[in-house]
Amino acid sequence: MSWMAIKLLTETIINQIAAGEVIERPASVVKELVENAIDSGATRIEIVTAGGGKNLIRVTDNGSGIPSEELPLAVARHCTSKLTDDVHDIRALGFRGEALPSIGSVSRLLLRSRPAEADSGFEVSVHGGRLDEPRPTPMNGGTIAEVRDLFFATPARLKFMKTDRAEAAAISDVVKRIAIAFPHIRFSIAGSDRTTLELAATGLGSAGMLERISQVLGREFPENAIAIDAEREGVRLTGFAGIPAFNRANSLHQFAYVNGRPVRDKQIWGAIRGAYADVISRDRHPVVVLFLSLDPALVDVNVHPAKADVRFRDPGLVRGLIVGAIREALGQSGIRAATSGAEAMLNSFRLGGAEPARPASPRHDWRSPLAVNQNYSVQQSPFRPFETEPPSAFSGGFAETAQAFLYDGAEALAADARASLVEVPKELMAAPLGAARAQIHANYIVSQTEDSLVIVDQHAAHERLVYEALKNALHSKPLPAQMLLIPEIVDLPEEDVERLVAHAETLTRFGLGIEAFGPGAVAVRETPAMLGEIDTQQLIRDLADEIAEHDTSNGLKAILDHVAATMACHGSVRSGRRLKPDEMNALLRQMEETPGSGTCNHGRPTYIELKLSDIERLFGRR
Repeated sequence: MSWMAIKLLTETIINQIAAGEVIERPASVVKELVENAIDSGATRIEIVTAGGGKNLIRVTDNGSGIPSEELPLAVARHCTSKLTDDVHDIRALGFRGEALPSIGSVSRLLLRSRPAEADSGFEVSVHGGRLDEPRPTPMNGGTIAEVRDLFFATPARLKFMKTDRAEAAAISDVVKRIAIAFPHIRFSIAGSDRTTLELAATGLGSAGMLERISQVLGREFPENAIAIDAEREGVRLTGFAGIPAFNRANSLHQFAYVNGRPVRDKQIWGAIRGAYADVISRDRHPVVVLFLSLDPALVDVNVHPAKADVRFRDPGLVRGLIVGAIREALGQSGIRAATSGAEAMLNSFRLGGAEPARPASPRHDWRSPLAVNQNYSVQQSPFRPFETEPPSAFSGGFAETAQAFLYDGAEALAADARASLVEVPKELMAAPLGAARAQIHANYIVSQTEDSLVIVDQHAAHERLVYEALKNALHSKPLPAQMLLIPEIVDLPEEDVERLVAHAETLTRFGLGIEAFGPGAVAVRETPAMLGEIDTQQLIRDLADEIAEHDTSNGLKAILDHVAATMACHGSVRSGRRLKPDEMNALLRQMEETPGSGTCNHGRPTYIELKLSDIERLFGRR
C-alpha cells in the first residue's frame, strides 16, 4: 500500500464519524432529542415516528426554545448551553454538543424553535451535513426537531437496522426509561407504525414517582415492590425493589438512574444481581427501579458519547450501598408472595363443565386405593432442628374427609390423590401464613388465613430454612453434628480430595467432619444433625463439584453460599413425605421468621396466596 498524504477531514466527515458513536439507531436519535427537550424545561413532549423512526422522527416540546441567532450554533459541533468551565460539574442530560450535528450529518434535519418572548419562530435545516440559513416559521412556543430519511447519507448503516417493529419497540423502551425519572412531564408516542402511548404527568414526590413507574411497568409492580431509601458517605439510593418472587426472564425490567440520567452500567447490574443472589434463580432477573444521587464530581458521565456508561470515583461504596440497601429492605419486608402467582393460579383454573372430563388413568383414579407409605422414622424427620423434642411415631390424619380423619384405618386411603385434613387452630389464622389445614399430594401444604388460602411447596420452603440456618452457622456457633458409628468412605479424584480437605475446617462449622483417607478418598466422620439421614456419598460429590466450579484465590469464602445451598437441598424435606399437623404449622411459623423464605435457593416461589376475593371471582360471586 502506497503512503497517502495526511489531510484535514471535512466537517461533514468529522460529523459522520461522530454520528457513528452517538447515533446507533433511530432510538438513539429519540433519546438525544428527548433529553434536549427535558433540559429546556419542557413539561410536555410528543414523539411521532414512521418506518420505525427510519423515515420520520418528530419531537415536539413546550420548553424554553432557542433564539433565532443561536439556531446555527445549535447544529454546530461542540456548541452547548449546558456546560460550565468545569467539565466535571455536569447537571444536565446533554452537554457534549454533538447530538444535533451528528444527526444532521446522516439525515435531513429540520429544527424549529420559538422562545416564549419571541414574536415568531425560526427554523434551520441540515441535509446530510449541509446547513441552510435560518428563516421565519409560524409556530407556538417551544421546539420541534424533525428528522427524515435517517442514514440516507450513509446508506451502509441502513443494512444494520432491524425491522420497523423492532426499531419502534426500541424507541418506546428509550422513552419509557427516560420518563420514569421525570414523572412531572407528559410523554406521548404516536405514528403510523405504532399505537399511541400516553404517559400522563403524575407529579413529583414518591407517590407521583410510583404512579409513573406503574404506567411503565404495570399496575402489579407497586403491589410487589419494596421502597428503598439509604445513604452512605454522601451517596443516596432511593427507588423500589421487586420482591424475589416477582421476577422476569431478562433484565429489561431493571432501571437505574444516576443524578436523573438513565444508565445501563454493568457495575450497577452486578450489584443488583449480588443483592438478589441468595433469593433468585441465576436465569431469572429481579424488577428494580433505582435512583443514585451524588455530587457530580464523584461520577464521570463522559465515558462514552452515548452517555449510557458511567464511572464512579468509589465503585466499592456504590456497590456496597446497593447490595446492603436491597438486602436490608428484603429482610425487613417480611414474607410476601408475588401477586402474579395468584393471577397465574386463577388463569389455570377451568370452570366446571367448561370442557369434557377426561377419563382418569388407573394410577390417578381417585377410586383406586393405594397403600399409605408407613416408612416413617423419627431419626429421618426433617423437622428435628426446629422442634425441642423429636416428632412422635407415625400419626394418622391422612383422610379425604373430616370423618375419615378420625378413622384409624387411614392406611387404606390413596396416598397421592387424597388430602390430610387438619383441625384448625383459630388463633393461628391471624398469622401471615395462617393455620395448616391439609397436605395434598404429599407435597403441598394448604393453610388458611383470615382472608386467604395459602399453598406451600414443603420441599422448597424447608430448603430455604435449612439454607438460612447453614449460613447463620458461619457467623455464630457451629451447627451440631452427629457422629457416624462407622465412618463413610467416599472415593474421589485426588484433586477433589485436596479441595475438600483444604476447606475441612470451614465445613466443620456446617457440622460436616471429613478427613483425607488416602490419596483418592475422604472419610466422613460427622454429618450435620439438622439434615438427618442423608445420602452422604452424593452430598460429598456435589460439594466437591461446587468447590471445583466456584473456588477462587479467596478460598471457600467465595463459595460458601453455593456449599450451603447444596447441603440444604440434600437436607430438606422431600416431596412425598407425609407431615403431621404440628410439623406443617412448625414449617409455616419458621417461614414467617426467616428472611427470604418467599423463594427457595433456586429462586422459585415457596408459596402462593389466593385471596378470598379471588376465590369468589372464580365462582362468579364478584
